[in-house]
Amino acid sequence: MSRGFLITFEGIDGSGKTTQINHFIQKLNKNSIPNILFREPGGTPIGENIREILLDKSNSEMCAITELLLYSASRAQLCRELIQPALEEGKIAICDRFYDSTTVYQGYGRGIDLNFIRALNRIATDNLVPDLTLLFDIPTEERTRRFGSRDLDRLEREHHNFQEKIRQGFLTLAGLEPQRICLIDGTKKEELVSKEVWQAYERLLKRNQT
Repeated sequence: MSRGFLITFEGIDGSGKTTQINHFIQKLNKNSIPNILFREPGGTPIGENIREILLDKSNSEMCAITELLLYSASRAQLCRELIQPALEEGKIAICDRFYDSTTVYQGYGRGIDLNFIRALNRIATDNLVPDLTLLFDIPTEERTRRFGSRDLDRLEREHHNFQEKIRQGFLTLAGLEPQRICLIDGTKKEELVSKEVWQAYERLLKRNQT
């Protein structure tokens, strides 16, 4: 049995990640391709408890290093308990956010040393690197429009300048790792974005057949 692929979906909140994940899974299922979906933070009982702490609006005083370590702890549990076994079973492991979000939110956003974050990412994932990362980019103004008046969690409530740092951080990562990170214009029509996602997946398959 060949090893599966880890495919991660990234982008600022409101970029369309969840919608595109659903489309992608539907296509995988239609083609009888085994797959499993995870989310970060969370995915395991331990991770879900950590998620509640991280997103709770009452935890507004959480310091940046605490935030970083909690995300990493959740990821470490998820990788060892669920993602690695899924890959060994030959499944497509889909993750709604992964360590790129930590690099961007806690590094570019909070200002924690990027070299420290990269080292911690390697430890938390046991050196696991996504085979493909789909990054959906939208302007922060579009994010505000899409959110409207919905109730926001602790991180979604961050000010506009912080959200712009996040967007620019993601774009920087895309420039640094173009072979892994596929940058997609999230303002395009939903069906066009979905088509680009599938094309990126097909390119991944082709690269691994040669």
